[in-house]
Amino acid sequence: MDNSENSIPLENVAIVKQFFKYYGKNDIVGLREIFAPDIEWIVPGHHPLAGTKKGVEEVIAYYKQLQKANFKAEVTILEGNENYVIDCHRGWAEVGGIKLNMNWVLLYTIENGKIKSMQNFPADQHAADAFFWQVYKLKEIPDRLKN
Repeated sequence: MDNSENSIPLENVAIVKQFFKYYGKNDIVGLREIFAPDIEWIVPGHHPLAGTKKGVEEVIAYYKQLQKANFKAEVTILEGNENYVIDCHRGWAEVGGIKLNMNWVLLYTIENGKIKSMQNFPADQHAADAFFWQVYKLKEIPDRLKN
């Protein structure tokens, strides 16, 4: 058996470990290095941060917004194969007494040593929606309608 095939899952897991390292340090430059240029970051829900982020700039903008909630993550399980990495982590945040604390599962597609896509699965989508709506309020109607 070719040993290089056995190392691919470990390399892919290492890429996601690096993502969490950069994320934990708020290292935007580092994050840019491990994202594929055409990355897609899928955030489910019905809240201001939900939706598919396309391209590095949109994903970075998402993370800059997420920083405003002081969102933290602690990995509990991280496994991968030749194409995917899956992580389960505890994610929590608190802003002005508004709290969120739950498990999240993320599925990453790894391609050519970069994160090509990520899909997020929160343990409680309703709690996530409620938290993000409380933290990221829409502007009042007159300001919201201005270009």
